[in-house]
Amino acid sequence: MFHMHRLGAALAALLVAAPAALNAASPTASNQQHQARYRGTQEGMPRPHDAITRKSPLRRVATVPGTASVPPGYPRYRLVDLGTLGGPESNTIFPGRTLNNRGAVIVSSETAVPDPNCFLDCYWAHAIVRRPNGRIVELPFPVGIDPTINTSLAADIGANGQTGGFVTNGLMDPLTGFPQLRPVVWGVFGGVWDLGTFGGNSGQVNMLGLWGNAVGMALNQVPEDPDFASFMNGFIPAATQARAFLWGGGRLRDLGTLGGNDAAAFAINGSGTIYGISYTDTVANDSTGLPTTHPFLWKNGSMQDLGTLGGTLAIVGDGLVGGSWGATLNDRGQAIGTSTLAGDETWHAFLWDKGKMIDLGTLGGDNSEALAINERGWVMGRSDYSPDSPNHHAVLWRDGTKTDLGVVAPCLNSTATAANSLGDVVADLGYCTDDPSDLDFNSAFMWRPGREIVDLNRLVVPASNMHIESAFGINDKGEIAANALLPTGELHAILLVPVSQ
Repeated sequence: MFHMHRLGAALAALLVAAPAALNAASPTASNQQHQARYRGTQEGMPRPHDAITRKSPLRRVATVPGTASVPPGYPRYRLVDLGTLGGPESNTIFPGRTLNNRGAVIVSSETAVPDPNCFLDCYWAHAIVRRPNGRIVELPFPVGIDPTINTSLAADIGANGQTGGFVTNGLMDPLTGFPQLRPVVWGVFGGVWDLGTFGGNSGQVNMLGLWGNAVGMALNQVPEDPDFASFMNGFIPAATQARAFLWGGGRLRDLGTLGGNDAAAFAINGSGTIYGISYTDTVANDSTGLPTTHPFLWKNGSMQDLGTLGGTLAIVGDGLVGGSWGATLNDRGQAIGTSTLAGDETWHAFLWDKGKMIDLGTLGGDNSEALAINERGWVMGRSDYSPDSPNHHAVLWRDGTKTDLGVVAPCLNSTATAANSLGDVVADLGYCTDDPSDLDFNSAFMWRPGREIVDLNRLVVPASNMHIESAFGINDKGEIAANALLPTGELHAILLVPVSQ
């Protein structure tokens, strides 16, 4: 079992309602699904996890923060604490597009109102946006939903500042005993639209298009195997079919499937191409407990099956161990994901380009995952680098080559989560101490082409008493959306803003 270092406030507020429903039959899904979506830290992901106590030789290309000069060629940053809505914690949302090029950031923030149904010390969490002018706005709930006893979460922010995600509505799904979710879109100027479902009890928006449309998944009323439905419903318990949708013009459109009963849409690009996954049949495979699952591209009513790398399970992004939505499709039509190989024992990152699924390989170990792609076609992720080590390194795939980004000593792991169009890469370092309870157990890093990897904490001026543990977004202005720990251990969302040197 893996160590859960941090859990996003929104999912923590929901989990206790139906813990049994979060254990799908799939061996791939069963040990990841309860933190696969709204998590506060990337390096909390399992396989291989940073808290594994075995140590092995690895490439260390920098030194402990504070013990050496910063490598040349890096900017300095001012740390802006985005605070909370009165509760103890807030966090940026991984793997969603959490930051746009205008500098707007979406955050999940705890309110001061405790959630009586939650384990630990949970508070109701609401979606907030930090506008480019520095103003922080709490996103509204639809009319009729009491915000004091419900959760909202913004999962995506578009170029114009429009956001999408879900809200709870105070009702429980009688089929699962889990809170009902309503897919919503928030307008730039404060409006909110409940998109509805296909008659079922849950739905969520995963990404917004350029023209105000949105994609995601919503349940219908047709009974379905709960394991099948929950996997396709973003690991949120479900007992009816999950269907991929396109919302536009005030209506929800079912995109269909590749032959099975369930599908989900995770990304849409500027040309209106939609990227998602679908079951291709209705029979569970012994190796996964799920029907065969393929990614698809949908446009103008036509759904293209992208296949797999030989296994029975191929997912958008790193959905096998992390999350499927976010920057997984660019405007060039390139898409990334992770697919099992024949036998479903190992998995590799893939790139779909020019009508072909390309196996991106590994750094020498068994497994790799693709987390994001930028408009240049660069793919960010992580990979096992040795069959003899439990650890992984951040990897950048570009122009047919792969680059091991290494780690910052003494950290043993790294994962690349985002890159801007300039090629600046950010993400996480994990297992940086021997004690997972240490504030500096995880750190965030930045990497620039031709430069050494560097701990982001070293780039903050003036030095801060907050420890940056994860970074999930970087825009073309060089601003970085991240999470940082206060000296007392609370997690806050932050924005790093470049400053003149």
